Amino acid sequence: MTLDGVPAGEEIDFARLDAFLLRRAPGNAPWTTPRKEADTPEFLAGLIGSEAGGKTCGAPIAAIIRNTNTRSADYDKKIPRPGHADFAAHVKYGGFADLSGGGHFSGRLTAPLCIAGGICLQILERRGVKIDAKILSVNGIADDYINEILRAKEAGDSVGGIIECVTTGLPGGLGSPMFDGMENRIAALAFAIPAVKGIEFGAGFAAAEMTGSQNNDPFVLRGDKIETATNHHGGILGGITSGMPLVFRVAIKPTPSISLPQQSVNLETLTPTTLEIKGRHDPCIVPRAVPCFEAVAAIAALDAMLQKRGTPCRYH
Repeated sequence: MTLDGVPAGEEIDFARLDAFLLRRAPGNAPWTTPRKEADTPEFLAGLIGSEAGGKTCGAPIAAIIRNTNTRSADYDKKIPRPGHADFAAHVKYGGFADLSGGGHFSGRLTAPLCIAGGICLQILERRGVKIDAKILSVNGIADDYINEILRAKEAGDSVGGIIECVTTGLPGGLGSPMFDGMENRIAALAFAIPAVKGIEFGAGFAAAEMTGSQNNDPFVLRGDKIETATNHHGGILGGITSGMPLVFRVAIKPTPSISLPQQSVNLETLTPTTLEIKGRHDPCIVPRAVPCFEAVAAIAALDAMLQKRGTPCRYH
């Protein structure tokens, strides 16, 4: 991962970054994949300092995570897995796609995303910006969702869910209309996370069932500050932050890797076949995805804040 445009002199606490990455890491709960990965980043450039922490030097920050627990034999490249990108990748790359571990369609790529986001979170915190994401529901269940995940796991199936992310402390005036708005920035990053199938801001799709008088947020004075009485707009108007909390929700599909028999086609023989997926997979990725969306919000927010000063912060 490369994070470019971070100002020099920003302090990075490695222990806090590791704790953030641990929330996404596999193998830490009975409802996740049993695969164990340390997810420890190695910084190659952009930081100077000690083992406990460092400071940005103005150069692009580059880091890698080495996979240490791989089993490529779990992936049959001849039979595309329903719900995965295997077939689409086969068509696009003419059969040369490397799908070991899911290739570059794998959820493992959310680990470097969280390195970048974890760094941005620390920088934003010093600027008074706070970002929190949480699970709203799993398979339509808001309360006892852990047992819902365990039930799916026992049945050899999987479930999806909805995550909400709220950013507070952002100043108004960030972003641009049309193609570089805050919704655009966040959505582009959010859809880099595998399994995201939908995103909404503020009232989102519920706004389609409101009248204008219900959906509009009246402007009010609180002290000498102009705010809105409600926040159906989710902190963004015309692609630009309003100063109210920036709120978005994402829909996560069920993990496509399930142990139940599924119908597929052998790409070599062009014959129908039944696929039974083996390996170590999450029955639900929603709990591990929560920090990923905090990372998404942090990268988009810091980018917009720095761009207003003339130097955007970009993640690759």
